[in-house]
Amino acid sequence: MTFRRNFIAAAVAAVAFSASFSALAQNMVLKAVDTHPAGYPTVVAVENMGKKLEAATNGRIKVQMFPGAVLGQEKEAVEQVQIGAIQIARISLGVVGPVAPDVDVFNMPFVFRDVAHMRAVIDGPIGAELLEKVTNSPARLVALGWMDGGARSLYTKTLVKTPADMKGIKVRMMGNPLFVDTMNAMGGNGISMAYGEVFSALQTGVIDGAENNPPSFFTSNHYTTGMKYYAQTNHLIIPELLVMSKVTWDKLSADDKALMKKLAREAQMEQRVLWDKSVADYTTKLKAAGVEFVPVDQKLFFDATAPVRAKYGAKFADLMKRIDATKSN
Repeated sequence: MTFRRNFIAAAVAAVAFSASFSALAQNMVLKAVDTHPAGYPTVVAVENMGKKLEAATNGRIKVQMFPGAVLGQEKEAVEQVQIGAIQIARISLGVVGPVAPDVDVFNMPFVFRDVAHMRAVIDGPIGAELLEKVTNSPARLVALGWMDGGARSLYTKTLVKTPADMKGIKVRMMGNPLFVDTMNAMGGNGISMAYGEVFSALQTGVIDGAENNPPSFFTSNHYTTGMKYYAQTNHLIIPELLVMSKVTWDKLSADDKALMKKLAREAQMEQRVLWDKSVADYTTKLKAAGVEFVPVDQKLFFDATAPVRAKYGAKFADLMKRIDATKSN
């Protein structure tokens, strides 16, 4: 009799636990993070994705956005996504490159002819394949879609139009040997430096310039440090990833997974519209502040960086051919 009572009690407890787990699985608040501030195109696109998700599921699944790195810088945020403590994140390719190496092809200088070419690649079969490779990698991340990180160009105190003009100019680059080598090949002196140190380094003359897209150039206030010229080299055009925790993904139904992918694709398209407006707005602000946008012959810089593509791109040779063959929309 005692055994029977214990068995029944255990069965009731199991049913109750199952019901509560099912309810938990059905009602979700997904924490989403971004290192960019509130109002930034990637942040707004994910917020809008969340609104659509909530509407489509009648409030069963919601997204709570945490912009401005309030839950940690990218490295810490990704670690939290991997264990399921954070559910969605916008991340750079550097985080997943070690476990899904093919994404590193997008870090190559001038791998894309222009932004339109990059978008055609990430929207097409190559973009889909690389999302799948990230998802199937040991990273414990599900790659939902791509985000536009813009085209990076050079800003300096002195006028630059050709690689020859770069001689002796110290330029901050992201902390990756590929990027430092890229700047060295472009004729300058590439200096690896944390982003947070750049403003004071520009002020004090430790470096003579840096490179980034117009929104970042303005919002970082780097334009106030005497960076009068913005040479439109567009040497790096690097997309970013929107990812979800695999821990959370595995709890979703097939229908919810399909919905997430659909809405992420819509966010991918919406974010670039927001991005283009942001670039136009900040370009206007920079020009009003006295920054001169300098057109350059990109072929000179493309040719100068050929050894970098040969060195780092050898393992991506076939993929780079497919990228080159992709026609812009």
